[in-house]
Amino acid sequence: MKRNYIVRLLVLLTGISLAACQNKKPEDNSSHKQHAQVDTSLNYLLKPVNEQVVASIPVIHAGQGSRIYIREVQGRVTYDTRNQVNLASRVSGRIEKLYIKYNYQPVKKGQLILELYSPDLAAAQRELLMIERSGNQDQMLESAKQRLMLLGMNLAQIGRLIRTGDISYRIPVYSNATGYILEKQAAASVANAPAPKSAASASAGMDNMTSGGGTSASQAASTPVSSPVLLREGQYLSAGQSIFTIYRTGDLVAEFSLTPQVASQLNKKAKVIIQRTANKEESLTGNIGLIQPVFNSGENFVLARVYLQKDHLQVGELVTGQFPFLSGKGYWLPKETVFSTGNRSIIFKKVGKVFIPKTVKTGIVQNNQIQVLDELNGWEIARNAYYLIDSESFIKTESKGD
Repeated sequence: MKRNYIVRLLVLLTGISLAACQNKKPEDNSSHKQHAQVDTSLNYLLKPVNEQVVASIPVIHAGQGSRIYIREVQGRVTYDTRNQVNLASRVSGRIEKLYIKYNYQPVKKGQLILELYSPDLAAAQRELLMIERSGNQDQMLESAKQRLMLLGMNLAQIGRLIRTGDISYRIPVYSNATGYILEKQAAASVANAPAPKSAASASAGMDNMTSGGGTSASQAASTPVSSPVLLREGQYLSAGQSIFTIYRTGDLVAEFSLTPQVASQLNKKAKVIIQRTANKEESLTGNIGLIQPVFNSGENFVLARVYLQKDHLQVGELVTGQFPFLSGKGYWLPKETVFSTGNRSIIFKKVGKVFIPKTVKTGIVQNNQIQVLDELNGWEIARNAYYLIDSESFIKTESKGD
């Protein structure tokens, strides 16, 4: 009995084992497939920190259009060359008396400048006396008088010559205008003197395209120097030789030097507000009368001349001119949106969840707005680029575009 019981128990256990093996399901391999899949939702965090920035800051869109802006340029006051008068010798001869001692000496119209000894003048006077004494030579007498007038004698002197018969070997030369007299050689050097450089002509690009208040002259304007004249008594002059230049004191001109790039945006008919550099409380307006390209001392620049009334200004005085300019078309961003590395301008464009630095070409800066010349249509740009960098950052940028 006991043996039969053990056999039955073994058979029962064997049956249970067989039933359990039949109900066993094959192993599911889906877990292996899950481990083979890659999660790409964090790929934007894997790039170097110098190529993109993960941040949550406000973004803006660039405004587009042209703007009128004001640029302050340093200049100086000088004589208006349109009002200069040349004083020449009408006859050849030797200087006997010279009454001008230094350049920029004030003179009045009719003032005696020098006395000239002229053998040609004496010969013309003898010819007049000979014709007058011969009689019945009215036509020749008038021709002789006309010749003496061309040599510098007036009708009163000619009449006295006919009455007295005394020949004058000296002819006076009088000033033909009121103003400041300047020797011819000195006048030529003044005309060719370079205008004072300003920040507008120092360099081109974004650095020099700044707004008004930061401009200053890099060279002081040369003030007229009252140097002694080189002309001396005893020196010979030829007929028609220019001796002096007289600048009339009525009108003056303010000269400003600009770079060719800046001058190309200047409207010739625009009005300019001019202030004394030393005292900006007083201001006056003038029109641009001449825009002249100049090459001097190895530099190309443009000289803008503003003609004005005297208005108590002094020749050689430094002035500040406010010139209106019309900028070209472009995009405009707040100044803090653009980060400058010195030779590059960088903005941060939002792409997805990150900000990517982009190099852009910039133009002028005016009223805390900077002009961007590249295409920015539809870009979302970080409101403040300085929040996305630190002092030890090395920014790796892409060129403009997506």
